[in-house]
Amino acid sequence: MKNKSITVNYLMNIVLTMSSFLFPLLTFPYAARILQPAGMGKVSFAASLISYFSIFAQFGIPIYGIRECAKIRDDRNELSQTALELFIINLISSISVSTLFITSIFIVPRLQQEKPLYMIMGISLLLNAIGMEWLYKALEEYTYIAIRSIAFKLIACVLLFSVVATESDYVIYGFLTIFAASASNIWNAVNVRKYIHLKFQRKPQLVRHCKSALVFAAMSFSTTIYINLDIVMLGFIKSDSEVGCYDAAVKIKKVLVSTITALGGVLLPRAAFLLKNDKTDSFFRMNSKAVKYVLTASVPLIVYFTMFARECIFLLCGGSYEKAVLPMQIIMPTVLFIGMSNVTGIQMLVTLGREKTVLLSEIGGAVIDLILNALFIPKYGATGAAVGTTAAEILVLAIQCFALRDAVGLLFVNMELKKVLTAACLALLPVWVMKFVLSGFVLLGCSFALYFILYIAILMAEEDEMAILLRKELKRICPRKNWRIK
Repeated sequence: MKNKSITVNYLMNIVLTMSSFLFPLLTFPYAARILQPAGMGKVSFAASLISYFSIFAQFGIPIYGIRECAKIRDDRNELSQTALELFIINLISSISVSTLFITSIFIVPRLQQEKPLYMIMGISLLLNAIGMEWLYKALEEYTYIAIRSIAFKLIACVLLFSVVATESDYVIYGFLTIFAASASNIWNAVNVRKYIHLKFQRKPQLVRHCKSALVFAAMSFSTTIYINLDIVMLGFIKSDSEVGCYDAAVKIKKVLVSTITALGGVLLPRAAFLLKNDKTDSFFRMNSKAVKYVLTASVPLIVYFTMFARECIFLLCGGSYEKAVLPMQIIMPTVLFIGMSNVTGIQMLVTLGREKTVLLSEIGGAVIDLILNALFIPKYGATGAAVGTTAAEILVLAIQCFALRDAVGLLFVNMELKKVLTAACLALLPVWVMKFVLSGFVLLGCSFALYFILYIAILMAEEDEMAILLRKELKRICPRKNWRIK
């Protein structure tokens, strides 16, 4: 298979990951005002709870499948055999977990209150199994994935604005969130025959995958605990309204994180391919640039959205979400921590076959998150949950960096942190003044554009490495005779 441009793959994966938040980003201001915090909280609680069942249903295949299929992507017969074996494992686990989930709805009193909502949103457990998205990512088919994903999300957007009109329509909203996120998997299943043979090349050997896949499942479960535990604990300890406010802050953070971690999804199959072909030097150079990208891209996002947290929350959700402002400011630094751990964990440790170390780091994060949530949520609610999540992400990154201590020097060499911080702070000064003369969408639109134009301009003036690479890439994509690259 011919190697595809990492730049194109990255841009398409940004579109893909951003499309995962396109639906809530476009519809959240409308839905938040119609459904109010209580209605939004019910849907958010259901989605967080289902995410736990989804981890067991997927059985670690989404990451394990990318790594294994990327190694053999040039051998169609071997790729077909491996892909079908992983599909069968995923399907068996999804059917089993779906049965357990349905049983839980009729047994657990807290879930019995919203049976229709949980039954409808639980459909995603099976849809995710048939989609085989990990195969498409292993083959670096990001353009196809992005186009398909956007199409279904746009359909969901149109439907939402058409049918969600009152507070009681939260069940319909829940269905549309699942439709936007998972319905495209049906098309994936139909289209997969273009890439693999739909019959086994030899007798299936499912057991050979189970041990490794189980480690990835445990990794995913640990990650999901400290990502969704705050919302689940808020739902049980506090109220649906408190969950709705906290979810507003988390949604904004997730959109920002998606732009940072999009590169990781692109580099994982490429990294696995490089190591398989003994190109270790290229592997480390690629990840060193990824670390620099994460730092350069995440710091200005953290600075800007911490400063304009209140304006973002009020514009997207309305004044009734006042309690979301402080939690959003507290969790903003996790954009950097998650971005870095995506490189050290998924792109490096997993590719190097050290997924058990990643599992250990995520278990540590889950434990600290559980402890801090239990201590702070009863008294501080959403703010306490934000503290627990931030601490968990710091611990995860610290453990992974310690595990890679021999390679940390190669990864973090020439980070140019001073240049990034200087540019982020200097660009903020003129933008901060705009808060006193503008408001609403005009303030956010103008300030965001001005801030990042100034930030990039300052980096270029400082001859920052990533800024120079950006300028060269722009010249390659859109050549102009008057551009001069040093």
